[in-house]
Amino acid sequence: MNILIRTKNNPNIKKLGSVLVICLMLGLALFAAGCAEKGDEAAGAAEGAEAAHAGTGPSEFDEKVKIGYVLWDGEIASTNVMQQVLEEAGYEVEIIAVDAGPLYQGLADGQFDFTTSAWLPYTHKNYWETYGEQLDSVQTNLEGCKIGLVVPSYVAIDSIEELNSEKEKFDGKIIGIDPGAGIMQASETAISGYDLDMELVSGSGAAMTATLKKAVDSEEWVVVTLWSPHWSFNRWDLKYLDDPKGAYGDADHVETLARLGLEEEKPELYGILTRFQWTHDDIQAVMMDIENGMTPEEAASKWVENNPEKVNEWIGEE
Repeated sequence: MNILIRTKNNPNIKKLGSVLVICLMLGLALFAAGCAEKGDEAAGAAEGAEAAHAGTGPSEFDEKVKIGYVLWDGEIASTNVMQQVLEEAGYEVEIIAVDAGPLYQGLADGQFDFTTSAWLPYTHKNYWETYGEQLDSVQTNLEGCKIGLVVPSYVAIDSIEELNSEKEKFDGKIIGIDPGAGIMQASETAISGYDLDMELVSGSGAAMTATLKKAVDSEEWVVVTLWSPHWSFNRWDLKYLDDPKGAYGDADHVETLARLGLEEEKPELYGILTRFQWTHDDIQAVMMDIENGMTPEEAASKWVENNPEKVNEWIGEE
């Protein structure tokens, strides 16, 4: 059965339709307002998060700290100790061994953040003259460091001037270390200044001390490039040859150098570098442990564990 409802002339039906239309329009308006409010809240939350992130900024601990160093026994010791001190302070640290020339160039170019291996004002004089204006001299970390030519105490000469007269006993050779080292440049100056008829043999610190050990064990004559502090002076009875012409200069100090901008970018790290200072006894203890068979990491860890007050002073936690 079909039911036909006529609305044309029915006022009640017309009224009901108008009410439904009004309700529908109100509902749509309220829905749109709610969506807009939620959108504003989401946008506000996003802006707040962005502002908070911008306010925090990157931490100076975020990027790995890179330390350059030369492969001298003392610098191996100081660099490994500094690595462990900085790791204790919360930094991720990478240590990179290079020759002296690339060390200074790397600091100037920003490849390294800092080094504790700068022997100044004499041993690394040429490098400082070339790169000094591009570097930040932070702090002296070790005083009273000497370089020169060294022989066992049983060798019957006392001056560089006497080397030529006994050159056969030395096989005509001065045993050196890596060719880029400042002490090798000073040795070239000594050979020229004293008119020595001897060959400067380059190699490494380890090769030099191995040659020294072999000679001492058999009481043969040998002359090597050496510096203080060094564990070999505790191991054997050695002496510096007098240097009346001053080819090797006066005593150096070891300095901490940083790349330009480090102080502004990593002020807490820079603060540690300004406080890093120690003694010959400190560094010698690490060097001797390495020479006696410990790895540099183990020797550094032992020293850090045995010297908490000094480590805390460097970190700034007195």
